[in-house]
Amino acid sequence: MPLTRRDFLIRSSLSFAAGAFSPLVVRADNTKPSTPADFKDWESVRQEFELAPDYVHLALFFLASHPRPVRQAIEQYREKIDANPFIAVDSAIFESGNENIPVQVCRAIASYIGGDPQDIALTQNTTTGLALLYHGLPLREGDEILTTTHDHYVHHESIRLATGRCGATWRKIPLFDSYNAISPDEIAQRVRKAIGPKTRAVGVTWVHSSSGVRLPIARIAESIADANRDREENDRVLLIVDGVHGLGVEDPKITALGCDAFAAGTHKWMFGPRGTGFIWAKPAVWRKMRPVIPSFFSLEPFEAWEQEHAPQTSARAACFSPGGFQAFEHYFALPAAVHFHQNIGPARITSRTHELNAQMKDGLARMSNVQLYTPRDENLSAGMVCFDVKGMKPQQLVKRLLDQRIVASTTPYRVSYARLACSVVNTPQEVDTALRTIRDLT
Repeated sequence: MPLTRRDFLIRSSLSFAAGAFSPLVVRADNTKPSTPADFKDWESVRQEFELAPDYVHLALFFLASHPRPVRQAIEQYREKIDANPFIAVDSAIFESGNENIPVQVCRAIASYIGGDPQDIALTQNTTTGLALLYHGLPLREGDEILTTTHDHYVHHESIRLATGRCGATWRKIPLFDSYNAISPDEIAQRVRKAIGPKTRAVGVTWVHSSSGVRLPIARIAESIADANRDREENDRVLLIVDGVHGLGVEDPKITALGCDAFAAGTHKWMFGPRGTGFIWAKPAVWRKMRPVIPSFFSLEPFEAWEQEHAPQTSARAACFSPGGFQAFEHYFALPAAVHFHQNIGPARITSRTHELNAQMKDGLARMSNVQLYTPRDENLSAGMVCFDVKGMKPQQLVKRLLDQRIVASTTPYRVSYARLACSVVNTPQEVDTALRTIRDLT
């Protein structure tokens, strides 16, 4: 007898109840606030957040505050699950068609990034996404993964753990020698020159949390395409991107960047529910990958398990969405964050974020005792500004700013800088306040 989604986990006489009461499940688009915000007005957008009003918040990229539509969606799902956990979750996950909430979440993400919902796997964060990608690569002994010296710990560690299990190797290269002389063409050329005959993947970060530098992903993709021109399909070099600090700031159509796979959490610049993220990859990439964690979102592995044989079909994105029970109220509410961005307008968000961070960079650059690391060229930067103050350790500066109720951060790298980040919740007046305080402190 063929399996249904309900058979996937639960074979009990209670199963009929989920179908009978499926209207109890909240649909992902029933998340409109009672008093709609004026998304053309930035102050109205700011009022959607419950941020402490007596602080200047310049570190929201770390973990976002939920805007009102996201809070409401989470609460609605929480109420439904608390009232009837089995019916609410079973109907949401194991029903087909429009009743299936994970499918709705993938559709919402796809509408934002410009991709196909079937090419999206749902994860909990960037770390999980990168680990699933690198551990899923069909690496062989002697294969190599190329990455850069600028990436975050979780990117490097995902590569190290994956290569260490199969006899593959990995290598890091610098993409530039000085923050004062960064060239998109040189970055692409360095990647191209570093690719060797055993290179199977190149891992980069769209926006470096170490410096605020935004990489020219499209140019890097072109250089890798050149390297792949005479390669067999199994030897093709893949471009894997950690996109978490570009998603929600830059043009969201990441499928047009030219990369093969893209991982990002949505609880940073996207203002999504905490503990949510996704991977997008090209269908050909998913087909050659090996799933790492059992999934609840593809029936093929479960059918194969019941029949006591390995799956006979190639992997697809749904096979990489980790299964198990999760904070479903957050998971299901992710479309509300996507709709929030779409209501404001992605292009307006990009413009506003760049405008505020340009103001911050210009102000810091005029201070003789400040060393600015983030490029002032908006084509090479995004929402972060990293800098040093002469004679003051970054941690000391951040502490003194916090004493003045300005929330900043330091970069968590061997060489650490002070870091400020402006998003759409900030104002030009707050930027002036931060700059004036830094000037007074130093």
